[in-house]
Amino acid sequence: MNLESMAIELPAFHGHPNREPFRGVLTLVDTPSDKPPAGSRGHRVILTRVAAERALPSLLGMALDYSPMLDRHDVRRKVGVITSAEIVGRAIELSGYLFAKDFPEIVEQIEKGVIHASTAPRRRPASPLGMSYEISDASVSDVRDKIWTLTRVTFTGAAILRRDKAAYRETWIELE
Repeated sequence: MNLESMAIELPAFHGHPNREPFRGVLTLVDTPSDKPPAGSRGHRVILTRVAAERALPSLLGMALDYSPMLDRHDVRRKVGVITSAEIVGRAIELSGYLFAKDFPEIVEQIEKGVIHASTAPRRRPASPLGMSYEISDASVSDVRDKIWTLTRVTFTGAAILRRDKAAYRETWIELE
């Protein structure tokens, strides 16, 4: 098992009304996406382990966002902050805090595994919610390839969305 890890430690504040801890899997490394992510011009992608390891520090302190329908990214609707990121096996695992007092509806949706205004079937794990990364400064090894290989990225945040809308369906998010 390979493990690369980074974290920002916030001071403990038991019972803080606006800090709800979360954890989950953001994406997989060295694995083709299940479908093309936004911005990939219709190409599925592979995030290399080397690119992910180099970019891991760029995740810390970045925001977690969501759209009310949980079907896309909405970078102007920040509902949390990422404080830890690590590569465990082929998964990039995140943890951090949701702004529970400011966005109680997203906490409730994650807690109950509820999909707002959706008829999508429940899947395993129990929650149908997953995550998706946001990147900038990406380098692709060969744009002519059917599946793009990302050799360099800078993470600029992440989004909570339905797993059926995520490029990687093995992503997930839960409250700690």
